[in-house]
Amino acid sequence: MNTTCSIRQLVRVLLPCTLLGLSGCAATQIALEHKDLAVSTKMSATVFLDMENRAEKTIFIDIKNTSDKELAVEPLIRSRLEASGYAIVQNAQNAFYILQANILQVGVASPSALNEDLGAGFGGAVAGIAAGGVIGANTSSPMGGFNGAAMGGLIGGAGELIAGSLVKDVTYSMITDLQIMERTPEAVQQEVKSDLTQGTGTQVMQSSQSVRSRRKYQTRIVSTANQVNLKFEEALPRLEEQLAKSVVGIF
Repeated sequence: MNTTCSIRQLVRVLLPCTLLGLSGCAATQIALEHKDLAVSTKMSATVFLDMENRAEKTIFIDIKNTSDKELAVEPLIRSRLEASGYAIVQNAQNAFYILQANILQVGVASPSALNEDLGAGFGGAVAGIAAGGVIGANTSSPMGGFNGAAMGGLIGGAGELIAGSLVKDVTYSMITDLQIMERTPEAVQQEVKSDLTQGTGTQVMQSSQSVRSRRKYQTRIVSTANQVNLKFEEALPRLEEQLAKSVVGIF
């Protein structure tokens, strides 16, 4: 972000506080601390591919999107992999690597809940959606402690409430479960167990065993974008870029 844009952003978020004459406006602190766009990506578990077993650089890609947003992540992942020398194949059986991903959630999120989502890991529950839409300035009720001689405090508190409603600390997130399978020369035994619910009082247990020539790696990726008064259309491209960069960085 250049200096001119930064100044404009700061003026836009500080103007309500200035006009209302609030020297201790909580919204001012929010605006100062989060005036610049901050993006980050974290993985629930590190993935190390077998460096001695790279016979070829062919990969099959299967990206699913079960969120409620339209995304353009797959082209970014494809272009980055091709730039790294990987050949993308259309048949999974012909690929040395199989890359599968499911984008679970995209939208406004609670930072504290996102930590839970990351800790839950691959296949865990998603609780990162923020209640109420955005995380606002920390404004207490202007009516608290009001008495007949506190008109000035009431005006200041009301002004802070108005300013707080105009200045929001917004976090958008993208939560993705990622699975990578790589071909191995040795046989890999696999056992799958499922605990299914049938109706309201019946549990169905299933299990299966198989032998394959692929090793699996699983992790969860949580990408975030944070800025005061951040709009979704501004955050989405950065979230998509961060996810693509993190995925391709494994290879």
